[in-house]
Amino acid sequence: MIADRTDLAVLKPFRIGATQPWRFSAWHGVALVIALIVAVGIGEAQAAASDRPGIVATILKWTPLLAQGFALNIAMSFLAMAIGTAIGVPLGLAQISLLPPVRFSSWFATQFFRNSPWLVRIGDVIVPLPGWLKSTIGLSLPVMANVSELVRGAVRSIPFGQWEAADSLAMSRGQTLRMVILPQCIKRMTPPWMNLYAILTVATPLTSVVGVSEAMTLTGDILSSEARTELLVPMYLYLLLWFFIYCYPIARATLALEKRFVVR
Repeated sequence: MIADRTDLAVLKPFRIGATQPWRFSAWHGVALVIALIVAVGIGEAQAAASDRPGIVATILKWTPLLAQGFALNIAMSFLAMAIGTAIGVPLGLAQISLLPPVRFSSWFATQFFRNSPWLVRIGDVIVPLPGWLKSTIGLSLPVMANVSELVRGAVRSIPFGQWEAADSLAMSRGQTLRMVILPQCIKRMTPPWMNLYAILTVATPLTSVVGVSEAMTLTGDILSSEARTELLVPMYLYLLLWFFIYCYPIARATLALEKRFVVR
């Protein structure tokens, strides 16, 4: 029976040896802020020695432009997550199909995209679509595969006795999934789904390699425009702080849901 299998996906926190689970904490943000302050202090000293505008003033000058790029990062992450989830859920359900061809093909698609690089450029093929849209579609494919695996693991983790109980009530397989299995799976899938979104958001700067004008690309453009070496570290730490501020609440909410739903 499925309930007796030991090779199913288990949603457990990451552990290092026998120590307590490693958690992303506010201290990482504190360390990031301290590093930014130190970098800005060193940069201000170098700027004063060369009679150039201060680092803080320069960062504030470019912040509105950087905010536009960061907004594009968030928009791409939302769209890629929506597309990946919409396709990944039925793909995950196909992995538990009773039809071998459907089950194998969905498994193959899941493993192929799950183990592929998040963003790949193939040859010199030109597709007449905006760069941000092509990148969003590219990012949605591994998201789709990971969501598919989340669905499969969550469904397989439900005790098989519930399938038998539903069968004894003359419920069809579709009815059992909709009314018995999937409502329980939502609790199991929500924390890792949120964690996947945070990972996706951090991965959106990859789109800079294809020329999308997101935050990372604009940061590089700003540094090229300023042509100041003392601005390099503060600017990238400043951008990293933005991603931390956005993703940290998601990480905390994920932990809270894990405790509430007792997903272990």
